[in-house]
Order: sequence, then C-alpha cells, then structure tokens
Amino acid sequence: MTFATYPSLADRHVFISGGATGIGAAFVEQFARQGARVSFIDIDQPNGEQLAASLAACEHRPLFVRCDVTQLDALEAAIATAREVHGPIGVLVNNAANDVRHAFGSTTAAEFDQNIAINLRHQYFATQAVRDDMRSLGGGSVICLGSTGWMKKNAGYPMYAMAKSAVHGLVNGLARELGHDRIRINALVPGWVITEKQRRLWLDADGEAEIARVQCMPGYLMADDLARAALFLAADDSAMCTGQDFIVDGGWV
Repeated sequence: MTFATYPSLADRHVFISGGATGIGAAFVEQFARQGARVSFIDIDQPNGEQLAASLAACEHRPLFVRCDVTQLDALEAAIATAREVHGPIGVLVNNAANDVRHAFGSTTAAEFDQNIAINLRHQYFATQAVRDDMRSLGGGSVICLGSTGWMKKNAGYPMYAMAKSAVHGLVNGLARELGHDRIRINALVPGWVITEKQRRLWLDADGEAEIARVQCMPGYLMADDLARAALFLAADDSAMCTGQDFIVDGGWV
C-alpha cells in the first residue's frame, strides 16, 4: 500500500502525550517521518529515550521529556520545555491513557480520581495550555483519543469507559469556542488496536475469534492505522473538520 505525504506537516510542532510505546509511539514515528517537529512525553523514560534515538535520522529529531500527565504542574512544565525547543505548538495529540482493568464493587475514591486524571483530565488542561500557541499561529489542531470500548458496553473497566465517553463531551464542548480561533478539535476513536500490550495481556483464542466474527475488515487493527488518521486530522487537509468523532476500528461498531 502507498500512503499520503502531508506537506503542511513539515516543520509543524506536534506535541504528543503517552508517546513512548503502543499507539503513541506510532504517532511519534509517523509525524517525525512527515518532517514535523515532534515533542512527546511519557512516564516510560527508557522506551521514550530509545524511540527518540531511533528517529534521530529524521529531519527533526523528536524531543522526549519524561512526564506524568497526572501531575498538572509537570505537564505544564513539559509543554513549556517543548515550546522552548520547537516553538509554538500547532498540533496537540492527547493520547496518554491506561485501560487497566478494575472492579466496580471495590473502587475507592482515590482510584477513581487517579483514573480520571490519566484518562481525561490531562486532555482538558493540555488543550488549555496550547491554546495561545495555536492562536499565535492562526490556527491548530487538537486530537483527543477516545475509544470504542465504552460503546460496546464491555465489562471490566467502568471508570475507563466513563472517562473515554467524556472525551466526546470535551470535544463537543470546545469545538465552537476554539473554532473562533481556527483551532479544530476532534476525537480519534480506536477500536481494538493490537499493540504489544494487548497481545501480552488480552489477545487470546477467544479474542481472535471475536475479531474474526465482529470486525468487518479482516486482520488486526494496528497502531499505524490510527497514526495515519491522526496525520490527516493534524494536516491542513482537515481544515474544516471539527467537533467530530473519527472512528478507526475496522468496522466493529
């Protein structure tokens, strides 16, 4: 297959949270190979540094900053560091999340707050932090990672499902306000993306059978499939797309 190149992404500063592994790492690589100036954060320092080093031959070597997105002061500082290195941020990819399984009956208030902090809260405040950057550039793109998991009514992660459903409310709630400054905001909504973590923890024979039975397209949904959709949403080609859900799930929901 042959995939698109987006000239408008060349030299554009793209900030990605949760970029060290999985879907986030695919975002980092795909944007870097488009010639973008990529900054990314993660708590996983070894994999973050390794990924940045592996892309050193790109036109702009990605900048990795270790950061826990649940710590808002650290998030704000990481964004400031990225801005100092690569200039105003024109694209924000709110990707960091954790779909850890949990039981409804034993959830504590502290666990609830932590789950919301990693799956939702940082998306709001990172968007707030880059708004002036995008205004100064005459526009920008915010991409918020949702999930089809809550749409399927799956058991085993009610707090994650709640947080991810709220991403759609965040996108709709900000689309008009940000749109006045030509800043677009959209939800990129993955289905079951078969990352290394998914293979290790949850992809078993039953999962294989479910993919074959329910997913319209054959084969696995991969991280690069999401990254290529993110390229479109970040590029000028999507200039009039905002307040929308872009589902990439192989036709599952």
